[in-house]
Amino acid sequence: MSSSARLQRMNHGSQFRAFSLRGDQYSKPIDPLLGVDHAWISGPTFPPHPHAGFSAVSYLFPDSETGIDNRDSLGNRNLIQPGGLHWTAAGQGIVHEEVPAEPGKTVHMLQIFINLPEQKQDEAPFALSLEAQDVPVIYRSGAKIRVPLGSFEEAVSPLTVPTEVRLLDISLEAGSEVAISVPEGHIAFVMPIDGEISVDGQPFDLAEPKAAVDLPQSADRIVTLAAKKGNAKAVMFSGVPLNQPVFWQGPMALASADALAKAVSGYQRGAFGRLQAAN
Repeated sequence: MSSSARLQRMNHGSQFRAFSLRGDQYSKPIDPLLGVDHAWISGPTFPPHPHAGFSAVSYLFPDSETGIDNRDSLGNRNLIQPGGLHWTAAGQGIVHEEVPAEPGKTVHMLQIFINLPEQKQDEAPFALSLEAQDVPVIYRSGAKIRVPLGSFEEAVSPLTVPTEVRLLDISLEAGSEVAISVPEGHIAFVMPIDGEISVDGQPFDLAEPKAAVDLPQSADRIVTLAAKKGNAKAVMFSGVPLNQPVFWQGPMALASADALAKAVSGYQRGAFGRLQAAN
């Protein structure tokens, strides 16, 4: 099965490009995720915008040239450093903004949109941060695996999050491979990040924008990633599917049309709050 991924190529002077995977076309293979952007951002791209009903998660790769200046209508403002992660659980509604910290430098990141269980979609919003030095790391022969969300073998992320998901940032040296077990009950998929990554023998890279979203659901639940043509990098996501409806309007996604209408009305009335003036 091919994914809904598409590559938006950067034209001269553009500030944003992304390899994007969207769950509105292939919902089952990536549920509870709604979408992922593997993005390169070199300037202010998104003005202050609302979210409701899901979590907006930013993960910066360690090779990012700069960080992200992150702020929200709860009064939070922080710098997401390369290698760090920030989780915004929008719940009943929040206003959010992210801007590269240093002009002229490129942020290399994942923008991840993770659904909230329906019973949590009307809860108050909150934010969680994980510093780069606090991300657990597993080393295997020719492989480095960062674990910003969830757990892998003896590595456990310190974040407790409202949706059960796992994110593995996997770097492989040329000629190496690693076997990744998928947690029971999880649906898993893999996005290539750099070089050519082989997923259970099938090659993936950024030259042809697709992701491995049809991973085996067998009892052993083992996925093998290999770097057969030089160094390679990939991210592996997994999570417990929520199997609930998704009603979209712009950057809001809720489990019913009535809940979506309530969120839109709340934002229009100013119930999501406002960003404080930037210094």
